[in-house]
Amino acid sequence: MWLWKMDCPYCNYIDSKVVDSRDAGIEGVRRRRQCVSCGSRFTTYERIQTTTMSVIKRDGRREEFNREKVLRSLRLACAKRPLTAGSLEKIAYEIELYVQDLGRTELGSYFLGELIMNHLQDLDRVAYIRYASVYRDFQDLDSFRKEVDTLIEKASNPSIPNPQLSLLPLDPPLTSKKRRHPTKARKL
Repeated sequence: MWLWKMDCPYCNYIDSKVVDSRDAGIEGVRRRRQCVSCGSRFTTYERIQTTTMSVIKRDGRREEFNREKVLRSLRLACAKRPLTAGSLEKIAYEIELYVQDLGRTELGSYFLGELIMNHLQDLDRVAYIRYASVYRDFQDLDSFRKEVDTLIEKASNPSIPNPQLSLLPLDPPLTSKKRRHPTKARKL
């Protein structure tokens, strides 16, 4: 029987005890732990890994699929964008589930990149362009312009619903009413 010991992140002691466990949805199981040595508390998340999947890189190298790398690339593409807190984690989770459901042991990095770009295109157009500019490695301005034009064409097509918020307000700004200073209020 294999017993997993969790090192304390504060004092590096090799043992801790589980104080509380609960389902954490996308992240798996959330465990609240306490160090046996120093008494500090910390949280760990455990997920089930069904099979090991390899990603075949452009140069032919094979690397194990890593959800954290997908999430990191999403965070870079979406930096300083007005997105909800869990939207990137949800995309990484959906990509991981989709990849696992394929039932394959190897996956091309091209396929994975296209999968990420499809999700980003629905989430945020600016993040999509950021990711595409790195992923597709545009060699000149014309290839970059073609990608932007394709994105604009899809956004302007009324038959395709646009789930994104407008960058500019659709309504004219409300005119503000003049407020009276509290000391200059009328006396009754």
